Amino acid sequence: MPKYYWPSGAGRRQFSGVPLLRPPPPLFRAFPSTCLLLAGVLLAPLARAVDPEPLTPPASPPAPPPAVATHPDRVENATVKVFSTVRYPDLVRPWTKQSPSELTGSGVVIEGRRILTNAHVVLYASQIQVQANQAGDKISASVEAIAPGIDLAVLKLDDESFFDTHAPLPRANTLPQIKDPVMVYGFPTGGSSLSITKGIVSRIDFTGYNFPVAGLRIQIDAAINPGNSGGPAVVDDKMIGLAFSRLGGGAENIGYIIPSEEIDLFLQDIADGHYDGKPGLYDELQTLENPALRAFLKLDRAVHGIIVHRPFRDDPAYPLHEWDVITRIGDTPVDDQGMVQIGPNLRVFFAYLVQHLVKDGRVPLTVARGGGERTIELPVSPKRPMLLAELNGDYPSYFVYGPLVFSAASGMYVASLGNNNNVLNLFTAEGSPLLTRRGEAPAFPGEELVVVTSPFLPHKLDQGYSNPVAKVVKSVNGIPIRNLAHLVAVLRDCKDEFVVFEFHGRDAETLVFRRTDLVARTEEILNDNGIRSQGTPDIMAVWNATPGK
Repeated sequence: MPKYYWPSGAGRRQFSGVPLLRPPPPLFRAFPSTCLLLAGVLLAPLARAVDPEPLTPPASPPAPPPAVATHPDRVENATVKVFSTVRYPDLVRPWTKQSPSELTGSGVVIEGRRILTNAHVVLYASQIQVQANQAGDKISASVEAIAPGIDLAVLKLDDESFFDTHAPLPRANTLPQIKDPVMVYGFPTGGSSLSITKGIVSRIDFTGYNFPVAGLRIQIDAAINPGNSGGPAVVDDKMIGLAFSRLGGGAENIGYIIPSEEIDLFLQDIADGHYDGKPGLYDELQTLENPALRAFLKLDRAVHGIIVHRPFRDDPAYPLHEWDVITRIGDTPVDDQGMVQIGPNLRVFFAYLVQHLVKDGRVPLTVARGGGERTIELPVSPKRPMLLAELNGDYPSYFVYGPLVFSAASGMYVASLGNNNNVLNLFTAEGSPLLTRRGEAPAFPGEELVVVTSPFLPHKLDQGYSNPVAKVVKSVNGIPIRNLAHLVAVLRDCKDEFVVFEFHGRDAETLVFRRTDLVARTEEILNDNGIRSQGTPDIMAVWNATPGK
């Protein structure tokens, strides 16, 4: 029977036909132009010959599309080019960063003397510059707020006099209509000047962005290419959204923009100087389309809604139960596919209304249960605890002990390994928790999978052992390891003659070292490999703490 899992997770059916974006290393970044070239991804040609329009129309012209009423100077004056120098985490060598990469994207002037762009254009940026259309100078900028989940960021300029001659572009306060003509402004690859492409709004849906965040998304058929990210999409001289993605796999002219509604929610969230995030509904859900399923649940034909397949939490206080049928969200009825009507010709997944109805962290739902209906207040949160959490702009913590480098596994780390089928097959055969527990919540507060990130740092101490790269630490001297800080504390407090590392998974060797050798040789190994610190400051605070504290 068909299932909807919302938001989509690892190995589950996704609502979106586009892979969810996450803040990955350059090889996986799809939109800034330089990263795409570094990845060597073969896309449709970036420049194509276009037949010039005739100066006079033919005698019997076809009906032209509706004209887009814009003031070009106003939009062009508000569109800027964004230059970023980024240093992504080196997930294999967490004591350092990847080499600098130069990226370009687009942005738009908004109220408050700020620039709006995509998060993936400036994530991990050590230097950001902004250049106006037809300008020769670049102005230094910094990130004021960033939300990798919904892929939005706000920049502040060092020289705010820029805004004296560049007015903010107004945003539409309603969604566009399907077939509305749209213009997309930006600085894609293929040239250095402002590019303007034209198309129509072809679809509006509620779908996944960067897991676990979901939001409205507008599909257009205007060309969006690398470098367009962060540029405004305009209807009737108002911005309806921000370009951020396009559909790959050989598809042409299928681009996506983040609608103004999502932008407004983001800007409201950061008004207090802190980004809290979008509240989400994380229960696993299933459609009510199958007649046998309806009969099994003894539901009247008049009952419509979506089934709770697995509640997000299993504690007794959680208001949703397995086999509940969500029939309404607020006062809006939910159909058997989990959709709600929000316009004359627009149906979206019912979770869209969470962002409109949430109050004090709760959303009103009506559920069918046990032959009757009841109203509940469902707690919703912007945070979904994940065992393999995303870094979201942070650099990973690490610790070096002898020839071993330890770090907490992240979603980005696993994604970087997952592009190699041989590695995936090996992990599957071994039963590695990096795969078997991907998408799970922590089993207890603070749980992390501690992984050996890199091959042995060269030294005779590891003689005869196979490299434990990407192995997850199970225990040290029989003590189960809960997280990276706990591993360091166990090693700090150890007084045994030998240190015994056991790892999860089949065919994983057990590594045994003399404790005094590990302690004595660590500094030598650090120097030989040019590693300036044995660990990140947070981890060294644990290592240097009083034993047992």
